[in-house]
Amino acid sequence: MSSSQLLVTTAACAARRSVITQLAPAAVRTFASVANVTPTTRNHKVVVVGGGSAGLTISHQLLRKGKFSQDDIAIVDPAEWHHYQPGWTLVGGGLKNKEQLRKPLKSLIDPKLRFYNTELSSFSPDSNTVTLDNGDKLTYEHLVVVPGIKVDFNSIKGLHDALSNPDSGVSSIYGYDTCDKADRTIKALKGGQAIFTQPMGIVKCAGAPQKIMWLALDHWKKSGLYDPANPSSSPIHITFATGLPVMFGVPKYSAVLEKLRKERGVEGLFAHDLVEINGNDAVFSHGENQKLTRKFDLMHVTPKMGAHAFVKSSPLANEAGFVDVDEETLRHKKWKNVWSAGDASSLPTSKTAAAITAQAPVLVKNVLRSMRGKEADEEYDGYTSCPLLTEYGKVLLAEFKYGGVPKETFGKALRIDQAVPRRAFYHLKKDFFPWVYYKYMVKGTWGGPKGWLRD
Repeated sequence: MSSSQLLVTTAACAARRSVITQLAPAAVRTFASVANVTPTTRNHKVVVVGGGSAGLTISHQLLRKGKFSQDDIAIVDPAEWHHYQPGWTLVGGGLKNKEQLRKPLKSLIDPKLRFYNTELSSFSPDSNTVTLDNGDKLTYEHLVVVPGIKVDFNSIKGLHDALSNPDSGVSSIYGYDTCDKADRTIKALKGGQAIFTQPMGIVKCAGAPQKIMWLALDHWKKSGLYDPANPSSSPIHITFATGLPVMFGVPKYSAVLEKLRKERGVEGLFAHDLVEINGNDAVFSHGENQKLTRKFDLMHVTPKMGAHAFVKSSPLANEAGFVDVDEETLRHKKWKNVWSAGDASSLPTSKTAAAITAQAPVLVKNVLRSMRGKEADEEYDGYTSCPLLTEYGKVLLAEFKYGGVPKETFGKALRIDQAVPRRAFYHLKKDFFPWVYYKYMVKGTWGGPKGWLRD
């Protein structure tokens, strides 16, 4: 496979570094306001709110493509660490060490950019101003709002305590402090009921909740604890409980995953949303005001997610709490000098790092055109991707655009069906994507399926 054929997209499943949880203080980004007695005002051409995958990629692409002087572009983010979050699935599967997937955020920011390593308090788009937690104000010509999404470990009753308890069988790959617990609990289980959950609503990388399930199943199969041909007599029984009515939101890939589920003897609880954990009881809501309680020995939980409160309560948000932008130009529907991409945006596509590789060049071109007084005519087609691990050594590489229409890089170039799990895709997920992410994407030089970007 040539290097040009490897230009698929730095994958997915969501690579936002600063997981916003109420579980792990070290990874938390909060935006409470604390007044300063002598606030100051600083001026910038572009203010970028968020230093995650979208924030770093967009900031550095702007710097490379535009004519900016020192401190013309500012980044606001209170996080100490930047995490390659798609790698947490690999940590949960025992394939990576979580420490190797993070870097100090400050070390990733070009010195020509002004970095405010602090919390943001509020937006005032009518006056082209944002206010920091100490009361200082930043004015801008253009504002890019990309703070990601909130992963809420308090959204399910009992989840916080279960995750914090080292003796419980409850884990989640959606947090830095909990992703390695998934590996420990999977390897420790020798028999009983294993449940893997996916909530209703928006989720970072919608394929991740079942990726860890497929890796666990493969581990138990190789350990002699699970027989896909005879699951009822196996020491371990596996259930996938999802708030969705199907395995995956794109029909082509959902059909393949549903076939795998049946072939491998995994029970499917569809339209079942986890609402409570009480000891070893998992309580699910389903139907109209109905509840189902299941015993478990191991449970991997995907928490509920949503917009950050400081975005949701701002004038920039739509009814769901996300930054209300045009789905093609990524420009705000009301304020023409406000833009958004990634998990914080209202874009109706799967929230992944791969999506950012396609969104960032569109946003950057449109911002630069707008700064020159030209029309923002670059368009985003909804491209996103999810390299879905189906076992150790194989990945189904889902790539699609708006409407769940497949848009496959290798399918077009090599005339292969990406819905067929392949070993080559596994090495993209495990080896290539983590490498290209830190080496090129966050530096603004990687364009996913379009490959390396030139100045």
